[in-house]
Formats: sequence, structure tokens, C-alpha cells
Amino acid sequence: MKSTKQSDRLRKIVDAFPRLTVTVVADLVADEFIYGEISRVSREAPVLILRHRDRTVVPGGGGNAVYNLAALGVTVLPVGVVGDDEPGRLLLRAFRQKRISTSGILRLKGHPTVTKTRILAGMTHTARQQVVRVDREPESELDFMHQQDLVGSANRFLRASDALLISDYGYGAATPQMLKDLRSRGTLKDMPITLDSRYRLLEFAGATAATPNEPEVEQALGIRIGNDSARLMTAGKKILERMKLESLVITRGRDGMVVFTRKHKPVEIPIHGSDQVADVTGAGDTVIATFTAALSAGAEAEEAARLANFAGGIVVMKRGTATLSREELLQAVEHASAPP
Repeated sequence: MKSTKQSDRLRKIVDAFPRLTVTVVADLVADEFIYGEISRVSREAPVLILRHRDRTVVPGGGGNAVYNLAALGVTVLPVGVVGDDEPGRLLLRAFRQKRISTSGILRLKGHPTVTKTRILAGMTHTARQQVVRVDREPESELDFMHQQDLVGSANRFLRASDALLISDYGYGAATPQMLKDLRSRGTLKDMPITLDSRYRLLEFAGATAATPNEPEVEQALGIRIGNDSARLMTAGKKILERMKLESLVITRGRDGMVVFTRKHKPVEIPIHGSDQVADVTGAGDTVIATFTAALSAGAEAEEAARLANFAGGIVVMKRGTATLSREELLQAVEHASAPP
């Protein structure tokens, strides 16, 4: 009976997604995938020669969180930066094709769009494997004037939003100072502020929830968790207290996730689906997008985490930077509640 009630509750939360609006302050990344078939070994060096077959460019980094929210039916308002270059143009086009607003995205000359190029190789009838990744990043930080432009766009969007998602990959468009500036303007009110920060988790004072993975927790606290469950629980409680969060979700790959809240004991959630994943690229973006949407719909932290766990389990079975639909999420809820 409890399982049926829980699944009914989760379905209602997902059904509310199309009525929500979320502002996303994000480091936007172009994920480029170049596919080739192995032709031969080069005579110039002991490397493979690939015959080019295909190329795709999709939103990555914080852009993937934006894409995931849109795929779940949420109205999403992204705030970030792209360059005046081909990857930037392709990102903007991808957003427009999904009817995602681009009015909060600055397009700057001389500021290259962050681009992560993955080259995948395989034979004609075999799965392609990533052989190398090349990252192109800006050499200088975003200047103060452009940072304030982003704050202004976010502040304007937040007046019509149910939540703020911050996706910080360390490229300067989503910073602790920006959150501080937005809080000082008074538009955040009591809305959920969710955080995914790669390198500076503890610096974002004022967030209400965060979804770091285990290595990010280890880096933030300068510890090694390994297989020590007690150390994991202590680390989670420490971050919850130091950041004054209402909830914290630590993702652990094939070991699932753990939910920490102020009022309840930590809850361990096992991985959804198989642990033989196809591709983990962007899974963390899917998790925070789903978690944020659920909190915006009124979910408790554990409910939001369970939905995020379903979502993450679905996208890691897809190749490349992937999203899932609201229908796929509902199917996962139904399947989990079905009697064995």
C-alpha cells in the first residue's frame, strides 16, 4: 500500500512539471561528438586513422541541465554566455528548436564557447568507444560588466520563476558572487535554489539544496570516503551544516545516492536499472534538473531524489549527452511500483 501511495504521489509531482518555470544560471558548454570508423594504423605514428562518418553538437554542461528541464516539460529560462562562433551558434539554434528562450544568453565576441570534443571510434558493426577528448576553454574570466548583465537577466527571469538552478562548471557564468548579488536584490524569496558545482561547492552560501557526486564531496572536504559508509554519512552531515542547506543529495554512481535533510536520518537510494551503463556523460545534469523540477512542484527532498534517481538511471543507458522525457520518467515510476 505504501508503494502505491508513493507512486501516486510521484506521478502527481511529474504531472505538475509543465506548469513550472525554472531560471538556470549556467556555464553553457557545447558537447561535440565526432564519429569515425577505424580505417588503419597510421604510418606516421602508432595511432588509429579514422574515416569520418558523423558529427553532432548538443548542449552540454549547464546547457544539458537546461535541455533536461525542457524535455521534462518545464519552462526553462537559461542565463549564460556563448561565443560568437560556430559552437555558440549551434547551441543557440538547439535551444530555439526546443522553444527555449535565449534572451538571457550573452553572445560575446572574442570569448570562445566552451567546447568539449569527444572522438569516438569503432568498426562498421561495433559500438563506438571514446578514444580522446579535446577541451576548448576561454583563457580569461568574464569581466565585471558582463557578469552584471547576467545578474540583471537572472533577476528579471526570477520574478516569473518557481526555482533557481545554478550549474557551475568553473567557467565564470555561474559564480558564488552572482548568487550573493541575486539574494541581495530580494527576488529569490522562498523559492528552491539548487546547486551543482564542480569545484567550489562550499562557496555558494544561500543555496537550499545541492547534488554533488562523491568525488566532489571528497574534494570539497579534503577527505577520502572510499567504501566507508560512516565516513560518507559524516561528510554529508558536515556539508549540510556548513552550507546551511535544507537538503543534500550525494550521487554515488553504481552505488545509487544518499539524501540528507535537516529533520530526518539520511536515506540511501539504490541505483535504478542496471549498473552496466552505456554512457555517464551528463548524468549529473539530468539528476539536478529532475531534482529541481520536483522540488519546484512541492516534493519533499526524498521524493525529488527518487525521481532524480529514476531519471539518472534512464539517461546513463543512452549514448552521448542525453535527456529523458516526462513520459519515460512516468514509465519508470509505474515500473518501480508494479508488483514483482
